[in-house]
Amino acid sequence: MLELADIVRAAGALYQRLVGATLLPSQRRVLRDIAACRTAALGGHVHACDHCGTRQYSYHACRNRHCPKCHGEQTQRWLERQRARLLPCAYFLLTFTLPAELRALAYAHQKLVHGVLMTAAAAALLKLSADPRYVGARPGVLAVLHTWTRALLYHPHVHMLVTAGGLRDADGTWVAPRRAAFLDPGRALYLRRPRWSSNPLCWPS
Repeated sequence: MLELADIVRAAGALYQRLVGATLLPSQRRVLRDIAACRTAALGGHVHACDHCGTRQYSYHACRNRHCPKCHGEQTQRWLERQRARLLPCAYFLLTFTLPAELRALAYAHQKLVHGVLMTAAAAALLKLSADPRYVGARPGVLAVLHTWTRALLYHPHVHMLVTAGGLRDADGTWVAPRRAAFLDPGRALYLRRPRWSSNPLCWPS
């Protein structure tokens, strides 16, 4: 069965020569880790049976979160933890994106812009939810940043799992939304004048 690591080992060096200038150091590290994962390059350890004396050598894993071999089990454990935190209520799934015109800027300043995107998405949602016309309370939110499309094109966006209702700040009581589809008006989630003072963007000259 062909694995991603096989492809990286066979064509990773050529790929980096072709697109080298556009690869971030973190992306080069991912390619290097995936290629070395569970090979002699990372060394290994010996498992020994106390009863029969059988010994087995296993290579070390890279433990990079982008490695499908290493991160599959971690992802499953993370999902199980999130399921355990779910409240007994309905949920909405929201997606916040950046305009296409800002993607080049975002790619050049990923750590900064991704943080701003997460902060702005949360601020927009909490502002809408606090409005009594919609909920008038603080909802439960689980937010996850995705940076690529299924076609592996750079497209930063935030997925949010949002409770249908929330806790009123004044007394901590549960408040249901005034109508079931209270998050339908997408334009209400758009902040016209986001505050960048705490996250100054370094615009390229």
